[in-house]
Amino acid sequence: AMKIFKLPILKSLWTQKPLYRTFHGHPKLLASDVYSQYQAVRRGEQEIPKYFNFASDVLDKWSEIEKAGKRPSNSAFWWISGKGEEVKWSFEELGFLSRKVANVLTKVCGLQKGDRIIVVLPRIPEWWLVNVACMRAGIVLIPGTSQLSAKDILYRLQASKAMCIITDDTVAPAVDSVASECQFLKTKLIVSKGSREGWLNFSELYKNQSADHSCVKTRIEDSVNIFFTSGTTGSPKMTEHSHGSLGFRPLLSERYWLDLTPSDVIWSTADTGWILTSLTSVFDPWVFGSCIFVHQLPQIESATILNTLCRFPIDTLVGVPTLYRMLVQNDLSSYKFMNLKHCMSGGEPLNPEVMEKWKSQTGLDIHEVYGQTETVVDKNANILPPGQQGEIAVRSKPIRPLGLFSEYIDNPKKTAESERGDFYVTGDRGTMDEDGYFWFIGRDDDIIISSGYRIGPFEVESALMEHPAVAEAAVVSSPDPLRGEVVKAFVVLSATFSSSDREHLACELQEHVKKTTAPYKYPRKVEFVQQMPKTITGKIKRHELRNKEWGRM
Repeated sequence: AMKIFKLPILKSLWTQKPLYRTFHGHPKLLASDVYSQYQAVRRGEQEIPKYFNFASDVLDKWSEIEKAGKRPSNSAFWWISGKGEEVKWSFEELGFLSRKVANVLTKVCGLQKGDRIIVVLPRIPEWWLVNVACMRAGIVLIPGTSQLSAKDILYRLQASKAMCIITDDTVAPAVDSVASECQFLKTKLIVSKGSREGWLNFSELYKNQSADHSCVKTRIEDSVNIFFTSGTTGSPKMTEHSHGSLGFRPLLSERYWLDLTPSDVIWSTADTGWILTSLTSVFDPWVFGSCIFVHQLPQIESATILNTLCRFPIDTLVGVPTLYRMLVQNDLSSYKFMNLKHCMSGGEPLNPEVMEKWKSQTGLDIHEVYGQTETVVDKNANILPPGQQGEIAVRSKPIRPLGLFSEYIDNPKKTAESERGDFYVTGDRGTMDEDGYFWFIGRDDDIIISSGYRIGPFEVESALMEHPAVAEAAVVSSPDPLRGEVVKAFVVLSATFSSSDREHLACELQEHVKKTTAPYKYPRKVEFVQQMPKTITGKIKRHELRNKEWGRM
């Protein structure tokens, strides 16, 4: 079988003692008291704290360290508009400004601990201020992308029972068109240079507020964020994350995937409505006092990304697979990145040939994010032996891992469906080999069963992507009277092959896949398309292509 990617199993941390002593003794990391506390928890020397608040227990600690002159002269936050505007904040300035915003939310808007607020803003500094302010006030923040329609906003306001919404001039009209149907919505805040009837001006309010605010005491299991799932099947679900799952968890994972220090600058290109931004552009970098770099990026364009990496001292880049697929279409050897040393990809699997092309031209590996401690189980939650295909699952009992979301809010049926025996079931299929490495096959509902064979789409897509004619590929099941279903490939051609004979090229791609992977996996049907249907986070909507094939559109 073709190697897709493998995931090292992090067994009991007692087997990792030398490694943990090394990290624990790192002089830069010792600066953060909360990091030391977390290591004590992992070693069993200390209980998980009952109370934890990221603003007071992490950000304010870094502010103290900064004032004491024990942190490198590196900003905590660095934003550019792409048009010459720039904002830089230290941890002290971030604390000062976020306290002012916390007072706006509590004193002006009347929000209390546990209340929910929807924030729909592009990549502008106010988004980060509101995030930290909500932590300080114990308010639950629900992020949303600026691409949401009025229907999307209505659904989110009604489902979440949010009492407040913050947005900008672009989205405000959509909010106004549905606000009368949202009985819980009490306050509308707009980030704007002008005014709008029925809205409070966020910028004016927070500038005139006092910075005298005491951070509320939050339990580690208290909700900090709610994310709406992408809703590839049915309506989006509300997934709840606690101060522990987002704020306390990265004190371990930070060292394994982002590998940051207080001297580093990290740039995550993900949209503000996605959890990847909260992880890689809020919680995780600030745990280790790193600088979060933000480009407003009204549009994701290769030239903008590459030129920014050349002009600014960015150490770590985080992007979705679509970003890297787009970047490798360029001659990367003509760009000299200033500081880049670490690249991350998350959200869905990245094709090996994209990784190889990126490394051959930049010398850098792309590290994939798959943030769970996994095992493989069958439908009855029995752990399977090495080599046998099953569902990737996370042991959630007797103690639920900090990194897991708490529940699907107001949806006990969906929450129950995600649990099987002592495990949280991820919905991914895979195998574990004899060495304890996991091999990802695909989403459970994306698996194709043809003539009794179970075929993962990612392996076929990766084989197709190795052919120079293919810019993008998506593989789904298609009905077949003999085999029940067969593999069908949707292909976006690269520019140099756009005028090629399609029938001949389809045959060429089929033969290519037969030679690259097991012959039974080749796509018996090939359709060329101009573009792929994608979610707002850049993931290909395979379910939409599959539904089209099966006449369910």
